[in-house]
Amino acid sequence: MFGLGGQELLLILFVVLLFFGPSKLPELARGLGKGMREFKKAQADLENEFNKVAESPEAEDKPVEPVASKEVKSVPESKKS
Repeated sequence: MFGLGGQELLLILFVVLLFFGPSKLPELARGLGKGMREFKKAQADLENEFNKVAESPEAEDKPVEPVASKEVKSVPESKKS
C-alpha cells in the first residue's frame, strides 16, 4: 500500500493518535470511510454514464467528422477592417 511498510504505518497511526487523541479517532475513521465510499460511488456512476453513452445506439449511428476536415468560411473583403 503506497510502498509503506508496517513500521511506517504504525508511526503514522501513533502521530495521528497524538494529534487528535483517542476520542476523535473513531470520528476521523468514520469520516474517512464515508469519504472513500462517496468517492467510489461517484467513480462507479461516472463509469456507468460513460458505458451508457458508448453503448447507446445513437452513438453508433452518427459518424464522427474530424475537426480538420471542416471548412472555415472566410470573411468577405468588404467586412474586413
